[in-house]
Amino acid sequence: MKSRLKKVARVLIEKGHDAMLVLRPENMYYLSGFSGSTGALLVARANSYLCVDFRYIEQAQRESPHLEIVLVKETIPAAIAELREKLRFNTLGFETDYINCKLLFNLREKLPGVETLPMDGVIEEQRQVKDRTELAAIAQAMAMLDRGYDYICGHIKPGVSERDISLELEMFMRRRGASGTSFPFIIASGPRSSLPHGEASAKKIRQGDIIMLDFGVVMNHYNSDMSRTIALGKPPPEMRKIYDLVLEAQLAGLNAIKEGVTASAVDKAARSVIEAHGYGDYFGHGTGHGVGLAVHERPRLSPRDDTVLKAGMVVTVEPGIYLPGRGGVRIEDSVVVEKYGCRLLTKAPKNSLVEI
Repeated sequence: MKSRLKKVARVLIEKGHDAMLVLRPENMYYLSGFSGSTGALLVARANSYLCVDFRYIEQAQRESPHLEIVLVKETIPAAIAELREKLRFNTLGFETDYINCKLLFNLREKLPGVETLPMDGVIEEQRQVKDRTELAAIAQAMAMLDRGYDYICGHIKPGVSERDISLELEMFMRRRGASGTSFPFIIASGPRSSLPHGEASAKKIRQGDIIMLDFGVVMNHYNSDMSRTIALGKPPPEMRKIYDLVLEAQLAGLNAIKEGVTASAVDKAARSVIEAHGYGDYFGHGTGHGVGLAVHERPRLSPRDDTVLKAGMVVTVEPGIYLPGRGGVRIEDSVVVEKYGCRLLTKAPKNSLVEI
């Protein structure tokens, strides 16, 4: 983690800034190893300081031995003001997409004469390429999804509610090491499967329903994400047709991934398949996103993101077709970008519409 802090310090020097205040939990953990729910990290050119209140002092000392731990006696702005007296910094960067207005106003009040400056994306950009330890943690979380999928397919029967499926799936994976879920599971059946983010409801599964399963868990602080669409018995012919189209689009997106390709090019590879069959209006979200300490992070596989993919990035590929009132299909895998292609991290069956 010292090397990560040094990279941020280099950015400070390049931009002519003195220090940066880090509040986003994922960024704080990435640089400090501190996993508490409250705190602030001040990164300066030479040294860095982790500010926590009494509840987290012992935890911070254990998890972040490479940092100087500062006890927050009153408020975070007051603690930063005390550090300013020590460090004499004149500029302070902050994360505009995380800090709230009240905290920013209080900082400016406590730091007269200090220029506060937006420093967005500095750490997020660094987080895009995962090291070996991160990739191992992510792979473990992804493998849990394959186990969960195999298990839950044996519990989906007529009359079982979407919420029951979601709870059963979550408990299975938690009992085997997951510390939490990456997001509220999407379990959407029958006509509800046309809802891209259709969280599990009280609806009961019926024979012939198509069922969209989108789920992820957290293990060792890292997230996972996978979607599969299956059917309980024989699905409507239209759903089988769009399943095959979505699978073709997903495979096209996967085949487009390699180091040096832009994120938007991967999106185009998948999207063009769906558009060519006349369903472009029914695919309204990006093809994928990065996965790591956050379940949705950079890069975005979308028409608006021209990030050049690098080996070590982890992204999802998840095209879908959603027909309002009739049903929808999404197929999603998470992969590691490599020099000449990508490596699948999620391996649950998908090559044809599974009927259970």
